[in-house]
Amino acid sequence: MRFVVTGEFGRNRLLQTIVLLYSLYVLGLCLTNGLLFLDRMSLSYASVVDYYLGSEELFLSPRSYRGLLEISHFHLFAMGMQIMVLTHLMLFVPIGNRVKLWLIVLPFVAGLVDEGSGWAVRYVSPAFAWSKLAGFVVLEASLLALVGTALWATFRGNASQYRSGEELPGG
Repeated sequence: MRFVVTGEFGRNRLLQTIVLLYSLYVLGLCLTNGLLFLDRMSLSYASVVDYYLGSEELFLSPRSYRGLLEISHFHLFAMGMQIMVLTHLMLFVPIGNRVKLWLIVLPFVAGLVDEGSGWAVRYVSPAFAWSKLAGFVVLEASLLALVGTALWATFRGNASQYRSGEELPGG
């Protein structure tokens, strides 16, 4: 918080370096996540259903309970940490609280929808393929929005417009 109030957020070169390098890792995550998704299925309803329920024509077995459990176990922890770090940066961005709220809540919800929809396609109904696609696209877009917003706030150089919902002392 001190970095925001004192204006160091935009002037501290070490902080800028950390945010920039972290952003590069997140961009790499988004790229590899997209490539992995597209390697397994496409952005079509049928490909998602085939991936989770199997397809004799494509020689795909249905996703197993254990396979889904192992993926969820890793994803819930890793994505939770990733999103927590990125959304934490939004606390220091000089934008309105409503926008911050959307930037904070949306990736968490999209991540849960993305992860839970695979289970729902497999064990509830193929209709959840639509929510899998929406969850994936919204998650990727929200991560990119978080990175872009964090980089903008870090390099814009003026922290005087910080908005926490309360007036800062003396201003």
